[in-house]
Amino acid sequence: MNATLDMLRTRRSVPPLRMTEPGPSPEQIDTILTLASRVPDHGKLAPWRFIVIASEARARIGTVIANTYASDNPEADAARLDLEARRLAHAPLVVAVVSRAGPHVKIPEWEQVLSAGAACMNLVVAANAQGFATAWLTEWYAYDRRVLEALGLDPREKLAGFIHVGAPEEIPSDRPRPDLAEIVTRL
Repeated sequence: MNATLDMLRTRRSVPPLRMTEPGPSPEQIDTILTLASRVPDHGKLAPWRFIVIASEARARIGTVIANTYASDNPEADAARLDLEARRLAHAPLVVAVVSRAGPHVKIPEWEQVLSAGAACMNLVVAANAQGFATAWLTEWYAYDRRVLEALGLDPREKLAGFIHVGAPEEIPSDRPRPDLAEIVTRL
C-alpha cells in the first residue's frame, strides 16, 4: 500500500464543531488551492473559483447568514440566530468553491459542474494529505442569493460547497460504506 491510498482509505469528514486551530498557513492554503485547481477541465475553462474565508471574515459572513435567516424567520430566538451566525466560525478556514458553469459552444455545462465538484474533492484531499480535517457542506445559505451576493457571486454563479478546514479534535468512526456488489456493474 502507499500513503495516498492509505489516506483515501481512512479519510473521514469531520464536523466543523469538532475542528479547532491550527488551520493551514498561507503557504499551505496556496498549496491546497493549487492542487484543488488540478482537476479535469475540458476546454481549460476553469469553471470554478475559490473564496478564502478566514479570520474575521468568518464572523462577517456569519452576520450576513444570521441576518438573512432572521429576515425570513422573525420568530427565531437568540440561540438560533447565534447558531446561524457561527456557521462558518468553527473551522479556522472555510473555502467557498464557486461553480461558474454556463453555456458554451463546445463544453457541456454538466461537464463544467462536474469539474467544480472535482475541485471540491481535490481541495478536501489536498487538505487531508497535509493532516487537516475537512467537511464539505452546503446548508440552506449556500442556495440563498442574498448570502451569495454578500460573498461576491455573480447571478450566474452557484456555490458548489463550503469546505471547512482545521485540526481535528478527534477523528469520527467510519460510517457504513456501500457494498461494491450493490453499486458496481461489470460488463
